[in-house]
Amino acid sequence: MTAITFPLFLANVGAQLILLLGAVWCIAVPERRVYPMTQRSGWLYVMWALFYFAFASNFALVILDWNTGLWPGWHRFLLGGPLAALGGGLVTWGIVTLGTTNTSGVKDGFVRAGPYAFTRNPQYLGDVFLFTGVSIIANSEFVLVTHMLTALIFLITPIAEEPWLVEQYGEEYTRYRSEVARFF
Repeated sequence: MTAITFPLFLANVGAQLILLLGAVWCIAVPERRVYPMTQRSGWLYVMWALFYFAFASNFALVILDWNTGLWPGWHRFLLGGPLAALGGGLVTWGIVTLGTTNTSGVKDGFVRAGPYAFTRNPQYLGDVFLFTGVSIIANSEFVLVTHMLTALIFLITPIAEEPWLVEQYGEEYTRYRSEVARFF
């Protein structure tokens, strides 16, 4: 472990706890939500900065704390590799289908094709698989903690975003929500 690893881990956990609190806040107080992060305010920039920091520091922790955990054998690749590949593929398919504008939270037309025909949140679901797979492969307790926090955020965020989607797309989204599962 390098001298920066533990402070980076703590900063990552702090950033992700704030993001998690933001998601919970949006669920509890939807009329004052910060997700999706589209409203031009100070919170928009704070939340995006925390989000990008969490992603970048997750990646850095994979490198800095690689293979320091309890499962050093190559067998971890047999489980983590397919999970990460499935997740990456699902995220990519979702982005290509939805488009980058819709993916970033800007209303650019309702989509229910491709992976959105099977799950309302293929990108979030893919991210959960991807981060779980990478945390298994990395074999690091720090990465496991930060990636599971990231996965938790991806599991809670759709609940926070749904009131906004109902506002944006009305009956079309309400009908879609009744026909397609949030995740499975």
